[in-house]
Amino acid sequence: MSEELQQKLRAQLWAVANTLRGNMSASDFMYFSLGFIFYKYLSEKIELYVNDELKEDGCTFQEAWAGNDAELKNDIKEICIENLGYFIQPEYLFSTIIGMVEKKENILPALERSLKRIEDSTTGQESEDDFGGLFSDIDLASPKLGRTADDKNKLVSDVLIALNGIDFGLEEAEEIDILGDAYEYMISQFAAGAGKKAGEFYTPQEVSQILAEIVTTGKTRLKDVYDPTCGSGSLLLRTAKSGKADVIYGQEKNPTTFNLCRMNMLLHGVKYNDFDIQNGDTLEADDFGEKQFDAVVANPPFSATWSAASKFNNDDRFSSAGVLAPKSKADYAFILHMIYHLNESGTMACVAPHGVLFRGSSEGKIRQFLIEKKNFIDAIIGLPANIFYGTSIPTCILVIKKCRKEDDNILFIDASKDFEKIKTQNKLRLEHINKIIETYRNRTEIEKYSHCATLQEIRDNDFNLNIPRYVDTFEEEEEIDIHAVMAEIKELEAKRAELDKEIEVYLKELGLVL
Repeated sequence: MSEELQQKLRAQLWAVANTLRGNMSASDFMYFSLGFIFYKYLSEKIELYVNDELKEDGCTFQEAWAGNDAELKNDIKEICIENLGYFIQPEYLFSTIIGMVEKKENILPALERSLKRIEDSTTGQESEDDFGGLFSDIDLASPKLGRTADDKNKLVSDVLIALNGIDFGLEEAEEIDILGDAYEYMISQFAAGAGKKAGEFYTPQEVSQILAEIVTTGKTRLKDVYDPTCGSGSLLLRTAKSGKADVIYGQEKNPTTFNLCRMNMLLHGVKYNDFDIQNGDTLEADDFGEKQFDAVVANPPFSATWSAASKFNNDDRFSSAGVLAPKSKADYAFILHMIYHLNESGTMACVAPHGVLFRGSSEGKIRQFLIEKKNFIDAIIGLPANIFYGTSIPTCILVIKKCRKEDDNILFIDASKDFEKIKTQNKLRLEHINKIIETYRNRTEIEKYSHCATLQEIRDNDFNLNIPRYVDTFEEEEEIDIHAVMAEIKELEAKRAELDKEIEVYLKELGLVL
């Protein structure tokens, strides 16, 4: 698909979202819009798939299902469950609902049944965990859709008709990624409009690209990739694509965002048995046990609270550090959790607030443990402020390896001044991203940008990793010629006195001054 066509698709999708804009908040109408898009995608995908399978039989999905061949129907259902992970009968397809809209019928009961049937078709199947509850955030009885049943029906019908006009191009294999990209585009737009609530689950693609390039450095293929706070999955998908990962793993606390993540996986053509996304609190209830991964990436919630319960002193994820992250700031709890799930040859890259670099108390002890006892920290990369939706604070990237080649130093990169300001948001451009990645890969020292600090330097700084301690970005002011400044002041004063005299003469002529 050409860039022009992709832009057209994005514009159409955004127009659909705007149909709902006047009725609800940005985050609410996101769930409705994206849910309906996903329903259309699943419907079109299964219809195309079954039609292709039935070519030799000389019939279509609709025709086969209208017939009396029970064995054929059972075979169709089984092959769909096995290869797609779900099944939709023709009477529950998106196209069927559109037919009802065109007849001016009340579609809400049929639409609700259709969405439920998709989830029910996976019950007891291997794909159940990936499809269960996917449409739970679409409440067709919500007052946000309208005051009366007719109002609700009209609004939903209008959205579905608008969606029906969009060609996702699913008949061309590579177009699934285009749809997935458009889906991510919508999520990013919602994040921009919905503030922190939506921004919590979306990592800007530029930051995702940096993390993905870092963890795939030196590797031709990843066995797996893991994100403990995976949000809508955009970071996971980019990393998996960059590293040609075989399997994707993630955990997400927010049930709604968890649904978006699974939808995002399927829309990007990731088979249901090639990803494992779990819903739950990563720190309080780790769903992946002792499993370790080739690559770990994350953008955890900054300085979130957690229980820091005494039981975690005996938890293998945290116990080796000898101290727990404070209740009020879970940053190091996430970092230790990720390190625990990183295999010996893997790379971890995560976003964190700058406080993790210099805060004291228990965080200082954990930081010293990671540097002095483990020597895990490979690089610290300072990013510009205001590049994340919902927060303007400057952030950094921590790069961690258990087996480091450059084990006598830590690379510091200060990329905080490299950005383009677009309205109220700062944005990383390709040249900024490439500079970060190349500097990391080559461990290049660039004046006022990067420095490889020896471990002794870091000890001398009491294990404080604040970037300005290692990268001097101070710009000297141009030397001021004080004599020239004084001469200019005298000249201005003389001109002022001359002007005052001219004004006095003028006022006398007018008879205004005695």
